Amino acid sequence: MTVQAETRIPETGRWWTLVAVCTGVFMLLLDVTIVNVALPDIQRQFDASLSGLQWVIDAYALSLAALLLTAGSLADIYGRRKVFVIGTALFTLGSLLCGLAPSIEFLAIARAGQGIGGAAMFATSLAILGTTYTGKDRGVAFGAFGATTGVAVAIGPVLGGILTSGLSWRWIFFVNLPICLVAMFISMTRVEESRNPYAGRPDWIGFVTFSSALGLLVYGLIEAGKDGWGHSTVVTSLVAAAVLMAAFVVSQLRQQDPMFDLALLRKPTFTAGLLAAFGVSASIFSLLTYIVIYLQNVLGYSAVETGLRLLFLSAAAFLASAITGRFMDHVPTRWLIGPGFLVLGVGLLLVIGIDTGSSWTHLIPGLIVSGIGVGMINPPLVSTAVGVVAPARAGMASGVNSTFRQVGIATGIAALGSIFSHQVAADLQDKLAGTPAAGQSGRIAEAVTGGQVAAVIEQAPAGVRPTLADAATSSFVEALNHIGLIAAVLAFAVGALCLVLIRQQDFVQHGAPSGTTVEEPEEVVTGA
Repeated sequence: MTVQAETRIPETGRWWTLVAVCTGVFMLLLDVTIVNVALPDIQRQFDASLSGLQWVIDAYALSLAALLLTAGSLADIYGRRKVFVIGTALFTLGSLLCGLAPSIEFLAIARAGQGIGGAAMFATSLAILGTTYTGKDRGVAFGAFGATTGVAVAIGPVLGGILTSGLSWRWIFFVNLPICLVAMFISMTRVEESRNPYAGRPDWIGFVTFSSALGLLVYGLIEAGKDGWGHSTVVTSLVAAAVLMAAFVVSQLRQQDPMFDLALLRKPTFTAGLLAAFGVSASIFSLLTYIVIYLQNVLGYSAVETGLRLLFLSAAAFLASAITGRFMDHVPTRWLIGPGFLVLGVGLLLVIGIDTGSSWTHLIPGLIVSGIGVGMINPPLVSTAVGVVAPARAGMASGVNSTFRQVGIATGIAALGSIFSHQVAADLQDKLAGTPAAGQSGRIAEAVTGGQVAAVIEQAPAGVRPTLADAATSSFVEALNHIGLIAAVLAFAVGALCLVLIRQQDFVQHGAPSGTTVEEPEEVVTGA
């Protein structure tokens, strides 16, 4: 039966919809940050290399990035509730497999499964809310959704630390199970089905070329940290990624219903939004992985102690986001996002400058200032996607923006990790030259980049330990400073580009909630 959503859905059911969507999205966003503080414990249990740890993060981000747009298309055709429930089930199964993982390789694959489910959940969440609520209720729903995402990101490191230190790193995944089952039950019994009768068919060519290109790019970047940039595997992966990305662009230009309408890039403000989404993830959120390894494996803090220290970043971002939200209607977007990146760049510069005698308090000013920068960027960022396109394209525009966030995480962690590994190896080779450990500098460098500084020192002969301890620690912090500087330069560059590219005249619609998918005049809504 075809009816209008606002006359079909009972009042109680409409608010159960909000509970289901926010619960599911809370868990999938929580898993973006909660895993970071558990990485050292995971590394120790599986004796994993740095590249193994990178894949634990990147497998999740990659599958999210690759499937977001395709999942949205499938939801429009087959039903948003159906795709949301299937996504939640896949996320639940992926979480269970992550918690039971017997090896680092199995964990990375299970994380990819989580990401597949997360993509289906995230791609449909805003569309479900957009077709369920109207008027003031829509503002309340999207406000609650925004608060949920902010809380998930803010408490992730602390909750991850508590679960890892108090129980085991496996519980950061097991905790998802009962919550996701509740979200599935509510979705199946209370949420109305809806679909877009005018939706085009999924762009399978675009999906295959884009996801393959992105996977090969990240693989090449990670392998470069182990084998060097000139290794045949690395070169082949990067060249193949470039060819497939070119094929993706050609396919989007020729497709009648592309997953990414490249005509959107004609609006400088939309392009700036993509750069901003990529930049904030590739800078501070990618660097965070290596800050966590520093706090735990160099300074010796537990997972929960590390999570509490990262509150300086997440709390500052949360508060700054709330304040920025109040000014969004009065301050042009370019004067929030552009300066936000400049503040973020300053924060990253304050983070670096670590030496072997530094304590964790050195990080406080940089984490706070970086958090303020993130809080200035995030609230107006969605408007650079959905605010510059026609209503019917808002879903695609928001999805592309979210995809670039995940691409930033995946490529940022991979690229910074490769640079980090090379820097540590080069420094250790110089510092250990002429010592009894000189012949083992490569093996030592691999252990240090994985955060095994203490283990390397303990296994060394007593006479070599002081020299080795100083070399290993100084190489680690110098490499961390190096990639921190790269992240800062990236933030400054993106900030400058946003100041130039974002134009107020590009905004063609106002007042629609961020990320709302606005369809044709009618939606198909069916009973639960």
